[in-house]
Amino acid sequence: METNNSLSSAPLLPTINSPEDLRKLQPGQLPQVCAELRQFLINSLSSNPGHFASSMGAVELTVALHYVFNTPYDRIVWDVGHQAYGHKVLTGRRDSFSENRKLGGLSGFPNPDESPYDTFAAGHASNSISAALGMAVASKLNNDMPRRNVVAVIGDASISGGLAFEGINNAANTPNNLLIILNDNDMSIDRNVGALNSYLAHITTSKTYNDIRYKAFKLLSKLHLISDNSRGSILRFNNSLKSLISHQQNIFEGLNIRYFGPFDGHDLPTIIRVLNDIRDMEGPRILHLRTIKGKGYAPAEKDPSTWHAPGKFDPATGRRLEKAPADNEPIKYQDVFGNTLLELAKNNENIVAITAAMLSGTSTATMQAALPDRVFDVGISEGHAVTFAGGLAAEGKQPFVAIYSSFLQRAYDHIIHDVALHRRRVTFCIDRAGLVGEDGPTHHGAFDLAYLRTVPNMTIASPRNEHMLRHLLFTAQHQDCGPMAIRYPRGKGHIADWRCDMHPLQIGRGEKIADGNDLAVITIGPVADEALKAISMAAEKGISVALYDMIFLKPIDTAILREITDRGLDIITIEDGTINGGLGSAVAEWLEDNNISGCRLTRLGLPDKFVPQGTPAQLAQLCGIDAESIFNTIVSLASEKNNSEK
Repeated sequence: METNNSLSSAPLLPTINSPEDLRKLQPGQLPQVCAELRQFLINSLSSNPGHFASSMGAVELTVALHYVFNTPYDRIVWDVGHQAYGHKVLTGRRDSFSENRKLGGLSGFPNPDESPYDTFAAGHASNSISAALGMAVASKLNNDMPRRNVVAVIGDASISGGLAFEGINNAANTPNNLLIILNDNDMSIDRNVGALNSYLAHITTSKTYNDIRYKAFKLLSKLHLISDNSRGSILRFNNSLKSLISHQQNIFEGLNIRYFGPFDGHDLPTIIRVLNDIRDMEGPRILHLRTIKGKGYAPAEKDPSTWHAPGKFDPATGRRLEKAPADNEPIKYQDVFGNTLLELAKNNENIVAITAAMLSGTSTATMQAALPDRVFDVGISEGHAVTFAGGLAAEGKQPFVAIYSSFLQRAYDHIIHDVALHRRRVTFCIDRAGLVGEDGPTHHGAFDLAYLRTVPNMTIASPRNEHMLRHLLFTAQHQDCGPMAIRYPRGKGHIADWRCDMHPLQIGRGEKIADGNDLAVITIGPVADEALKAISMAAEKGISVALYDMIFLKPIDTAILREITDRGLDIITIEDGTINGGLGSAVAEWLEDNNISGCRLTRLGLPDKFVPQGTPAQLAQLCGIDAESIFNTIVSLASEKNNSEK
């Protein structure tokens, strides 16, 4: 399938090894660069999957930015980074792009450790304006010469986040020359929601008016009739006059930030002209570009949500190559959650569901399709989602808040202050817990066990399989234990027949999965499967190992711990979260508090460093929590024990 632009017989993209090479080209050659860049992305991402539609929609913007600005001296700060693949290709990483999102390869997001062109880490939404404002202010304080331009590129979904508004508000009241580019494609991963999105969809600003005002400002400045000190008053007067004429108040200009647009984000000559016109302006300003997610590839333009990250596909036909699960195959944990939640909600009118721009990603869309009035997508606003849930719970509703583990971190204060403090009955359904794979350190759910365990009144659980997930959701509905967190992994489980009769579990009670006399292994969550494989391997070596699934991290099952220590067994704890502060730490604290010294403790989990991108299997091995690594630990400890007893 061809892109919308034809390619000439003399390719240009292979000659571009840095933005400096790009800036040597004539403006008339740039559309060909855009066409070749799109074709490169199609060819690459069809076989090595990644974030497709966003980068396709930002091609002209990416080329224009590196053509107009002197990068990397001038700073470009990308928000989230889903749209930054073209940026990576143009900044010296074209030949290594085939290793994107692979272990030891390129990060799937902008990463300052990878390239000087990646000025700030990106992975979570809405941070670009605050970070770029910090850079712009630092440049002024450093008296950088020549002037260093700083550009924040943010999407229409990300700009709805609270942090983005905090950054905009500060930019309006702090001396700076920040340029904010709003890449508005009317889409996030799911369809955008909220009043701001409706506002952006309808906002119009006269090109003629902007041109006249800019020229007038330059002329008056040249004649010394206005200065930077009087700029704010003039800007407020202009904004008031403009609102009177157009019968429309611009939210950005209401904050005294110059606004330009909206412009067609795929009209490359216009984008370059406008960027050149406003590049050297004093003060903060916003350039609003309307783009099409998936631009240049018809299937992605028609279905941008599916093509956000489509997996492997046939570039000629657009046919996605991911196989649908057969009837006898396990489904994803998120789908077990979505179907179970709907099942519970149909019989309990107090259940409501909340998600933060992840209806499809968390499968809350399943309940929304059947009970739309009881499902709330609040957009990229995790803190609001939690406090909103607290308000619902205060009036007798039972909110189930479905958010990815790494994104829930952003709502930590709200969990403490607005839910846990007054023991609100809110269930946190923590998707993508543990190692998520190719999205890497910004997306691994590494910290939830540790950061939630310190919060009073919090119950924390993790199912080892799909049936246990259903039982835990049922438990959260029927037992008022205050706030409860249920964490589960990305991807499929292991049980094809996942539907089962649900029953409540006893809070804080674990299960013995296998008995043994030489060692005791304690797990939480699906890592129990790897532990069971390792124990079977150890049995073939004559090593007898007991396995306990704790199910609950808090309250922890002290009866199990007492049983193990009374038998004098050495202990291995295994968790797919950070080794600091989670299950292993909880067991160590219990041993210390109870003055138990005869049982050695070995903790396995994610190390005290950020885990890179790679397949989940590769990363589990890297972190020592796969079956083979667990087996090796068992053998080593058993050998040490035997030697010490001789």
